Amino acid sequence: MKLNWFTRKGIVYLPASIIGWLIFAAALLYAVYAFIDIDSRSHLVSDMLINFVFNFLLIGLAYTIVAYFTEKKPAGPLSL
Repeated sequence: MKLNWFTRKGIVYLPASIIGWLIFAAALLYAVYAFIDIDSRSHLVSDMLINFVFNFLLIGLAYTIVAYFTEKKPAGPLSL
């Protein structure tokens, strides 16, 4: 079964189907939730930014891994 949830444009993976958009929205909503949660517990701006950047990188890594394995590969000259 071939999954075509994302397409690659340069170094960015863009959603290409409804499932791709749902995964993108879930990642974005979780990033916003993590930001609000970290902001409510931080006393300094630097604490909040350091913790959020780490969480944002983990969210981006998870999104990239899912997108890499479910991307629509371009048809090459030798593909059947």
